[in-house]
Amino acid sequence: MKAKQRCAWANGADGEMTRYHDEEWGRPVHDDRLLFEMLILEGAQAGLSWSTILHKRANYLRAFAGFEPARVARFDARRRAALMQDAGIVRNRLKIESTVSNAHAFLAVQREFGSFERYLWEFVAGKPVAMHRPSGERLPARTELSDRISRDLKKRGFRFVGTTIVYAFLQAVGVVNDHTRHCFRAPRGQRNRPGGQKRSGGRDRPSGRNRPVSPNRPVSPNRPVSPNRPGSDKGSGNRHRSGNRSRPAARAAARR
Repeated sequence: MKAKQRCAWANGADGEMTRYHDEEWGRPVHDDRLLFEMLILEGAQAGLSWSTILHKRANYLRAFAGFEPARVARFDARRRAALMQDAGIVRNRLKIESTVSNAHAFLAVQREFGSFERYLWEFVAGKPVAMHRPSGERLPARTELSDRISRDLKKRGFRFVGTTIVYAFLQAVGVVNDHTRHCFRAPRGQRNRPGGQKRSGGRDRPSGRNRPVSPNRPVSPNRPVSPNRPGSDKGSGNRHRSGNRSRPAARAAARR
């Protein structure tokens, strides 16, 4: 039986990284709790490797109340101080404090848009962006899409949401599909397509014009709205990718 072909970063000896690639990375996520979890874990990765965070994931779930935003938002000073003594997570005060403040910001987005999922997916009109990358292509650390989402999140009070962290988050939750064409998880119809051809009508990136509009405020007649639509922080965490990988093993330390 022919072995499955995967993105280069998932071919190592780390079985958990391979499982994550095969079962999670790049699959569209529409569950708010999981979106919050991945946003926090990507921020926790700043300056570290994803493998480090992935192997601590169960500890994070325990320490941060299963990543239920409403529960995390109630963490008081004593609870946050106790987390600084928890060897199962990254004991970084800024990252711990930002998890609590991000929970508050996350709940505010839910109140405004009905769900964080609705807010996030409006940036791409509800459709994953398939990048159709050939094997070995060096991936960008950021894109125009991640720039826009990062700016908007910062305005809403989120921390550790620099554009590089946001791009990794978009890859993780399937807003962007960055599986290379040889990978068995590549978008259907794009696997091993010769000559880098794209499917007719396909696109590499969204137009970048639409921004999510709260259903609780009037829409300007001049602002384009998706037909599918119902009704700066100190820890920005910009990171640099190294090597020809879709999911980098390490990134530079986050900017403070």
